[in-house]
Amino acid sequence: MKKRFLRRLLRVLAVIVLLFGLLFAYLVWVSDIPAPKIKDTAALQLQRQQPDTGLYTIGNSWFRKSNSGLYELYVEGAPFERGVINGKLSKELVQLQEDYFSAQINKMVPSKFYRHFLKYFIGFFNRKLPDYVAEEYKEEIYGVSRSASDNYGYIGDKYQRILNYHSAHDIGHALQNLALVGCTSFGTWGAASADSTMIIGRNFDFYVGDDFAKNKIIEFVNPSSGYKFMSVTWGGFTGVVSGMNEQGLTVTINAAKSSYPTGAATPVSLVAREIVQYAKNISEAIAIANRRKMFVSESFLVGSAADNKAVIIEKTPDSLSVYDPNKNAILCTNHFQSSAFWNSEPNKEMREKSSSVYRYNRLNQLLTANGKNSVQKTIDILRDYRGMNNADIGLGNEKAVNQFIAHHSIVFEPQKLRVWVSTAPWQLGPYICYDLKKIFAMRGMNKNTEVNEAALTIPADSLIYTPQFKRFEQFRAYRAKIENGEQIDPDSLVAENPTFYNSYIIAGDYSYKQKDYKKAIPYYQKALMLEIANHGEREHAKLMLKKAQEKLQQ
Repeated sequence: MKKRFLRRLLRVLAVIVLLFGLLFAYLVWVSDIPAPKIKDTAALQLQRQQPDTGLYTIGNSWFRKSNSGLYELYVEGAPFERGVINGKLSKELVQLQEDYFSAQINKMVPSKFYRHFLKYFIGFFNRKLPDYVAEEYKEEIYGVSRSASDNYGYIGDKYQRILNYHSAHDIGHALQNLALVGCTSFGTWGAASADSTMIIGRNFDFYVGDDFAKNKIIEFVNPSSGYKFMSVTWGGFTGVVSGMNEQGLTVTINAAKSSYPTGAATPVSLVAREIVQYAKNISEAIAIANRRKMFVSESFLVGSAADNKAVIIEKTPDSLSVYDPNKNAILCTNHFQSSAFWNSEPNKEMREKSSSVYRYNRLNQLLTANGKNSVQKTIDILRDYRGMNNADIGLGNEKAVNQFIAHHSIVFEPQKLRVWVSTAPWQLGPYICYDLKKIFAMRGMNKNTEVNEAALTIPADSLIYTPQFKRFEQFRAYRAKIENGEQIDPDSLVAENPTFYNSYIIAGDYSYKQKDYKKAIPYYQKALMLEIANHGEREHAKLMLKKAQEKLQQ
């Protein structure tokens, strides 16, 4: 009887092992994304040259590092060709960016087992991704991927990895609603601007670790079809998150609350890329957004020199709406504003439980107080770190316009084809100006020279020279030590940023983990008295306070 039971048990186990083996084989098979077929691969033979110290070229295309710390890249040609050139010119940054990205993933998902599972889950989820990416962009991404690192073959082949990285924002945003993206953007024109021309500013608050934001690339693209355009990007990334084309059309993206996705679709950044490459006005931008399927919800703030105004294209996986304020200013945080989506359940949740409405109101308050807008005033707003009515809510609060996590901050003057890009730290360093008319009139570069408009540089914010900022840097250093498992005095951490609620939540969590429940309790109590950014963190503080009190009573 016992032997018969064991035989049955072994048979059941064998079936289970077989099923898991077949599932694993299926996941491996479906996650294998075929590379596009390239008719002319001659570009692979191109070699980068170094005509001057710090300058690399291939034909008319060039790559250099500005004295500002920003990298500058100009590429031209057909899709595969410009992808190959992009990759060869910025090869070191393509590989370094993947190192940074992988290190952050390892930090966020420390378990090797779960990372391995995540690899096949993303592969399965994105198995039909190529069906939603234009052939042009697949070829360009494939060209860039030829310069990718050889160290990550265990994740996937080079093309598969670089293509999937273009949807990393979407997957993280949709599946976990991570606080990676909490962007702020706005625009003024006509009577709201000092010289009546359009001004658009935005903070791209996309945080994947400090290293990820180190090597920003200001890319100037002269494609074989469509309009010339610029964007702020990073190594290996061909999508657009902030960009403007030669027609004076701008596009920036702001994440909105999403439902859980059911399958792959076009990455948001590639929709924005198509808009900035092929649209000359708002109606053309809307048409492009309308024909692309996305699996997350997003706001595209589109400014147009031709229309002399800006609108917000609000897009969900199922539908699209256009928000036009019908006045000379537009504001965008992370909730939808059109009547079509205002009362949708995801949008109501975003308004009620996130920092979006508070940040919107603060942005509106600053714009109203500033009077007629200018580039300098726009930058001042993008740098503002206070709460409503100038309240001290601590440095790094998500409710502030400046959250001290921005990958970049940018200001556009569409009619003048000028753009200002922030330099480190965050948006506090100087803003460097580029004149697109001059950049796109260049024909190659043989001598390493600055291409920005030095006379139009906006100086650094004086905050970086203050004791307050030094204390904030020390706060971040203490926080990093906690994240790395090191021991600190939590009182020292909160002393460096005493009006920031998260200082006390971090100190409370640290003390709780150290089983010092008596010390954790007042930290949580203090946090709950301050301006907490979102519902999730408030509920966390409440829960941990209750748990600490219960532990103390045991």
